Amino acid sequence: MAPSPVPVALDDLSRRGCDFLGSDYAIMGGAMTWVSERNLVAAISNGGGFGVLACGAMGPDLLDREIAAVKARTGRPFGVNLIILHPELDRLVEVCVDHRVGHVVLAGGLPGAAVIGAVKAGGARVLCLASTLGVARRLVRQGADAIIIEGMEAGGHIGPVSTGVLAQEILPHMREVPVFVAGGIGRGEGAAAYLRMGASGCQLGTRFVCASESIAHPDFKRAFIRANARDAQVTVQVDPDFPVIPVRALANRATQHFVETQHRVIADFREGRLDRKAAQLEIEHFWTGALRRAVVDGDVEEGSLMAGQSVGLVRREQPVAEILAELVGQAAASLAGEQWEDASR
Repeated sequence: MAPSPVPVALDDLSRRGCDFLGSDYAIMGGAMTWVSERNLVAAISNGGGFGVLACGAMGPDLLDREIAAVKARTGRPFGVNLIILHPELDRLVEVCVDHRVGHVVLAGGLPGAAVIGAVKAGGARVLCLASTLGVARRLVRQGADAIIIEGMEAGGHIGPVSTGVLAQEILPHMREVPVFVAGGIGRGEGAAAYLRMGASGCQLGTRFVCASESIAHPDFKRAFIRANARDAQVTVQVDPDFPVIPVRALANRATQHFVETQHRVIADFREGRLDRKAAQLEIEHFWTGALRRAVVDGDVEEGSLMAGQSVGLVRREQPVAEILAELVGQAAASLAGEQWEDASR
């Protein structure tokens, strides 16, 4: 199905983002490990958005096959998200270059000028995540072609500042490159508000988890559809001497077990049964494999249900094209000062 025409007002505000991505809509799909794979990525791009493949912990050979599979499903532009701390990052960059991937998102840390340069030398545009205006400016000086700012409302690993505050901090002062806003966006009205503020586009992850084309387990999708915004909670750190990386996910039995594990491990350390390194590793390894258990196997009690606060806006399973049409329609209506008629209510 061909994307529907973009209303003029929305087109004016999103043109820079669309031109940069090569898509009909300046809507990026968030890179979600185990979810943002070949089928969902291709569906988002075919629908007029911009799909982003989550490399996650993939090795070079698997990434090579996954990119090829996306290309077999769509002729539209898409991107690849690479994690900076991946031990084979250089090889992953080479795979993207070999496939002539047009856009690479560098995430999970601050990339150096060398890796940014390597991606750009291969012909791809580089998008980087920035948590402050200073970081955004530094990344642009190092060669980043666009910036993504993601607030703490997002799912998965998060920073400490809300999307609304980040947008106010960065958008008025960052005009050199396109800036895409992410975190907590589940409707087009929210996207339109950020476009008005100067964003070139938006990125959504949680909203696409329950797409018909998503391979997420039916029980994983059902958990999203039943949830409200308050169910998407940040992991609890019980002792400042043993920091945990904050992750937003739906609360379940595993959430409580994580708290209990921290108390037990820290007690073992205090009483001399574990050294500090072993205790920290046991805490950090608690969630190993937990996301796959939830997304792929459907274990929604002991797996990790990473979700943004916009999960409360996910009401049913829908085709990607329908989700995109809703987002565009809502944004256009908002910009025109009209009320969107929500057929799902």
